[in-house]
Amino acid sequence: MAGGVLAVRPGLGGVVTAALLAGLILGTLAAVASFAGGLSGLGPWDWRAVWFTLWQAAVSATLSAMLAIPVARALARRRFPGRSVLVTLLGAPFILPVIVAIMGLISVFGRNGLLNEGLRALGLPEISIYGWQGVILAHVFFNLPLSVRLLLQGWQGIPAERFRLAESLGFAPRDITRHLERPMLRAVLPGVWLAVFLVCLTSFAVALALGGGPKATTVELAIYQAFRFDFDMGRAATLGLVQVGLCLGAMALASRFTIPAGFGAGMDSAASLRGPGGWRRGGDALAITLAAGFLLWPMLTVILAGLPRLPALEATVWVAAGRSVIMALVSALLTLALGLVLSLAIARGSAGWPARLIEAAGMLPIIASPLVLGTGLYLILRVWITPGQLALPVTVAINAVMALPFALRALIPAARVLEQDYGRLAASLDLRGWARLRHLTLPRLARPLGFAGGLAAALAMGDLGVITLFASDQPTLPLKLYQLMTAYRMADAAGCAVLLMAISFALFWAFDRGGRLNA
Repeated sequence: MAGGVLAVRPGLGGVVTAALLAGLILGTLAAVASFAGGLSGLGPWDWRAVWFTLWQAAVSATLSAMLAIPVARALARRRFPGRSVLVTLLGAPFILPVIVAIMGLISVFGRNGLLNEGLRALGLPEISIYGWQGVILAHVFFNLPLSVRLLLQGWQGIPAERFRLAESLGFAPRDITRHLERPMLRAVLPGVWLAVFLVCLTSFAVALALGGGPKATTVELAIYQAFRFDFDMGRAATLGLVQVGLCLGAMALASRFTIPAGFGAGMDSAASLRGPGGWRRGGDALAITLAAGFLLWPMLTVILAGLPRLPALEATVWVAAGRSVIMALVSALLTLALGLVLSLAIARGSAGWPARLIEAAGMLPIIASPLVLGTGLYLILRVWITPGQLALPVTVAINAVMALPFALRALIPAARVLEQDYGRLAASLDLRGWARLRHLTLPRLARPLGFAGGLAAALAMGDLGVITLFASDQPTLPLKLYQLMTAYRMADAAGCAVLLMAISFALFWAFDRGGRLNA
């Protein structure tokens, strides 16, 4: 009896939502290919970009996931003043606008950065941030916080009763690792690795700023070059299809290594995990300190450079900030609505192929190129409305869709636990519809919903992608920052960067606050 009594079919809402998503992603890709008159063949330079994309994404994802394990474990089993603030700050690099974060990395690891100045003072060889090493460094910088937060949720998902039982049985730290932590990691780590791999697979801004040469070009950057310099939409569409194929292959591979932990339900009491003493206490402190220094140092340099300029920013910057906040909030709410429908549908039919197809449709946005998506929507809608009218609504919609895979990675495990632990009880009580959503679903999923909403709002706030395609006279804050940089008003750009970073962080905190109450 495959999947047992819980292997029910997903609801109609999940199927329809998944179909609309797949239609949006694949339809826009087809629109671009149709406009170009077909798919063009790829040359040796394109295949080199494909190879570089694969291996840098694999290395970046593996490093991010492996480095996140000791940091997440240390945060899970240690309590110290300022811990909740540090947990929030560790999430900041992932939600930073990419261009702001790259400014910070260059200020630390660049030729004239603080690190190389120190190496020169010691007579040691300098390091270069440009090339494959810079791309991987930046990807680890962006994705290590996401990995830590997802793994930390995994640790917090182990019922506190299991740890108390282990303590009463006299388990040594290695026994806890074997019987509790490794099963959790087998369930969570493949999803974490996959999320980071897909982010790195579609990397654009990082490769443009720190790579970009023949030996360090990603597929996304090759798509941009095909659009911008060659206007070869057929080649761009072909590269888009290659990217889709690579990501689908990675998703299929990761699903084979995911093994449910099967801890069962607990009493929902606050976790009282007691960390071991001795050298492990020092190791935890070292892991937290190194991670905090690596992630927070670049942001601190940007703040010190831009904060004095903040009061002198012109009025148009503040208007753009207000516009971006409204767009980010709408995008986040749309992401949460889509994510909730899809995750519940996947959880209800977790053992069947319809649920796997729905999950694949939900992950499709992360494998799609925002440039191809925006161009395809423009080609489809240009008959009815002008590009200027498209700029803001299309940006909101694409930001909501692009954030959906991250929301699903946080929601799906919690929704599966909810369905496994309380699905039959709710069915026996005939708890359905709004009553089930209000009294069971939303309270049980509050933590991942808060995290997913914060992530979606912050990513939408810092997005500088689709909006640049439409040359809008109503710029968002990231576009305003870009305009200041291209006008060589670097002091104003630094102040604008600080404002953008502060709003992104505030939005993430506001959504995530409820979910961190027991963190």
